[in-house]
Amino acid sequence: MDLQQPKIAFIGMGLMGTRMATRLLHAGLDVAVWNRSASACEPLLEIGATALQLADIGDYPTVLLCLADDHAVQSVFEQLSPYLTAGQIIVDFSSLSVACTHQLAHQAAQLQVTWIDSPVSGGVVGAEQGSLVVFAGGDSQVIEALNPIYQVLTQRVTRMGEVGTGQATKICNQLIVAANSSLIAEAVALADLAGVDTTLLAPALAGGFADSKPFQILAPRMATHQFEPVQWKVKTLSKDLNNAVALAATFKLDIPVATQALQQLHQHQTQGFAEADLSTVIQQVELSK
Repeated sequence: MDLQQPKIAFIGMGLMGTRMATRLLHAGLDVAVWNRSASACEPLLEIGATALQLADIGDYPTVLLCLADDHAVQSVFEQLSPYLTAGQIIVDFSSLSVACTHQLAHQAAQLQVTWIDSPVSGGVVGAEQGSLVVFAGGDSQVIEALNPIYQVLTQRVTRMGEVGTGQATKICNQLIVAANSSLIAEAVALADLAGVDTTLLAPALAGGFADSKPFQILAPRMATHQFEPVQWKVKTLSKDLNNAVALAATFKLDIPVATQALQQLHQHQTQGFAEADLSTVIQQVELSK
């Protein structure tokens, strides 16, 4: 399949999908968009996207998905299945469980459709700047052929192995990010009680062993309680961390730090912070004193 001038169907206009689709459009690519809430597509239509009808999905050699979770991707795939045609490629940028990815890839293969799991890391800023990193799982030749799309969206694509390994890698990535976010909140709260100007933490620790991108993003927001705009939703990290704990359980691997972080995020989510930014975890830590 020639993907040098790809005709793309992009499904899922959330925080990440909207920004990724925008970059593809600005790069001059032919992009049709669809979202369960149609109003989310309007900003993309205004800059040149086509409104996608799911019944026409077979006209698009490459289908990109960027949806919330297992249930959302399964639901959309069920709607697409009757209209898919042999030879199409589905690239899933969503963060899913490995088990769900294996199931969907098997169902796609029965329709002679290739499934590439392609979760990303880099957050909203990475999506805007085209600096995402991709963990890809699936056919190596197909992944290489997708370069005209990847090069608009990413700084690096690494094939991690067969289908499902991209999602396994993303789960490990999110395990580190989510658990780290809890420690960052505790560090900021402790520093504040000790009389530290917490707005100086990020620049002071920059380049040291405790530094990381999550620290540089979260610590300043936690220090100033500036939680908008939302960059990482609490419910998203909670979902990803739950996938990590579930995957570990299939191998009978005990991961107590991740389990504790999941409990904290779940509690925060149930207190009304599901749609809030991850940096709001500082409020939960502060309330515990």
